[in-house]
Amino acid sequence: MKLNERSLAFYATCDAPVDNAGFLYKKGGRHAAYHRRWFVLRGNMLFYFEEPGSREPVGVIILEGCTVELVEAAEEFAFAVRFAGARARTYVLAAESQAAMEGWVKALSRASFDYLRLVVRELEQQLAAMRAAGGAAPPRRPSALPPRENGCGCACAVWSAETPAAPTARPGPERPTLPPRRRASAPHGPLDSAPFIRLHEWYGQEVRALRNQWLSSRARP
Repeated sequence: MKLNERSLAFYATCDAPVDNAGFLYKKGGRHAAYHRRWFVLRGNMLFYFEEPGSREPVGVIILEGCTVELVEAAEEFAFAVRFAGARARTYVLAAESQAAMEGWVKALSRASFDYLRLVVRELEQQLAAMRAAGGAAPPRRPSALPPRENGCGCACAVWSAETPAAPTARPGPERPTLPPRRRASAPHGPLDSAPFIRLHEWYGQEVRALRNQWLSSRARP
């Protein structure tokens, strides 16, 4: 597979969130010493750099068709990324602690598209079973919560499919009354078939509108 080095360098150092990052000790080759490198996991690509601030990666490992397993090595907390095939290379890495090793092994094991394909297939089977059994109730609209009591003037939204319980009376200052709930226009098509980004924008608009109404009511004398 041919990879564009400039595109890889940009992807490795972009501002997008990473799946995992940290220092690992990488064995250079057969009978070679370990070198401390900064590793960054993005999707199914494992980049490694000389230092965290390096502008370009030293190399990249494509995590497809591989297995991640613990190994006995000179370094403690060692594990290996093995690829199938007679001439395939095995990458021996070592973490700096037991917790770091477990985190890396778990993240690398879930990084390939083969794993994601299995997860999606399992979720599709669960959804088909739920619909065959009568169908689950459509997801409820997120309920707007009152502002936090620590002075933060922000509103929160909670996604829940359960009916909220009635609030219990507690001593203390009375919470401000929430403004009347506005009904946002539904996205085109059924709710359960709308894409996630459209649902996110839909609910976000309503939460922002409720927050602005509440802030306006506080500003009035």
